Amino acid sequence: MGETNSEDKAKYDFKKDMEEIRKYRGRGTELVSCYVPEGKQISEVMAYLRNEQSQASNIKSKTTMKNVLSAIDSIAARLKTFKAPPENGIVIFCGEVPRAGDQTKMVQYVIHPPEPITAFLYRCDSQFFTDPLESMLLDKKCYGLITIDRAEATLGILSGSRIQVLKHFDSLVPSKHHQGGQSSVRFERLIEIAAHEFFVKVADNCTEVFLNRPELLGILVGGPGATKEFFVKEEFLHHELRKKVVSPLVDTGYTDESGLRELVENAKDIITDMQLTKEKMYMQRLFTEIRKADGGLSCYGENEVRAATDMGAVDILLLSEALKKRRVTVQCPSGHTHELTVANADDKIQCPDCGMNASVTKDEDLIDDFFLRADAFNTRVQIISPDSEEGDMLIKAFGGVAALLRYKVM
Repeated sequence: MGETNSEDKAKYDFKKDMEEIRKYRGRGTELVSCYVPEGKQISEVMAYLRNEQSQASNIKSKTTMKNVLSAIDSIAARLKTFKAPPENGIVIFCGEVPRAGDQTKMVQYVIHPPEPITAFLYRCDSQFFTDPLESMLLDKKCYGLITIDRAEATLGILSGSRIQVLKHFDSLVPSKHHQGGQSSVRFERLIEIAAHEFFVKVADNCTEVFLNRPELLGILVGGPGATKEFFVKEEFLHHELRKKVVSPLVDTGYTDESGLRELVENAKDIITDMQLTKEKMYMQRLFTEIRKADGGLSCYGENEVRAATDMGAVDILLLSEALKKRRVTVQCPSGHTHELTVANADDKIQCPDCGMNASVTKDEDLIDDFFLRADAFNTRVQIISPDSEEGDMLIKAFGGVAALLRYKVM
């Protein structure tokens, strides 16, 4: 599996696990959340858990007490498999959750967070405590914002749909006057010196707030008139920042905080989310292939794409993020074994051969199953969001599974 596939799979699994973890509700305060940061000694955490076990024995409800004790036991058993917490730390969620009727089931999630856990935390509640992980789900990529004219400038950051003002400057550049004579020439020169100093000051502050942001996708520059073009063209900006300036520059009526909002609004076609743009590009390629008389280098439908993937014929596998299905192996009392795709592995599954109720021997998320198959042939996996028109079509028209092929499959 290529590095990008590994990252994409980790991101997908983290997002999927968080969606499931959020949904669970316990019957009492018996769902345990344990956050262990990288530097924490495992022995210290074990000692803390032993103390919590002795406290839990005072819980009045026998069922809640039993469930809390078994959750702590389960977390302790999992932690024993670590000599030390991994990079970024580890989070374990464990507890009994209701099933159909009066049944319950024990669930346990071991989360390797994409960013460091900052503090040890233990919590027992009626739901899992996910707050410290929620911000890690957000796309950290952002745009730098600059609005500028000769009177003022404002610097900001666009992250998701949130605009944050970082700095605002008034220039103190005198406005031009219309007196004649030598004083006019001298005055013009003083104005240009003041303007130059102002542009240098703005550029220095841009270096300070934008340069060491690896998540910065680009810098949008706006303002009324020609000042913005002059500021960019005359190379006041640090050379690394100049590479990130997005073309074209954007006309705005204002250069204050409202100018930043105007800049984002007027540039929305330019900054259509980069990830969405990449996903659309893949989907457009798929449609182009499908429209060819022989179907081109396209393939769609779960079974067809799986067969092509297992042959090594798939170049890029396109999977909808909305594909909430399981890939299970089942066995019936007669000994028949089948691999099936189902909506829910907990539902009763009948053997396709004899119709008897079959038991599940293996259960995996369908997208994870495809990632595994892609791994064997160095196939690139692209998860497609259902938020765009193309992404919506992938799930509705093609069942959420399609592929761009390396060669034609007969």
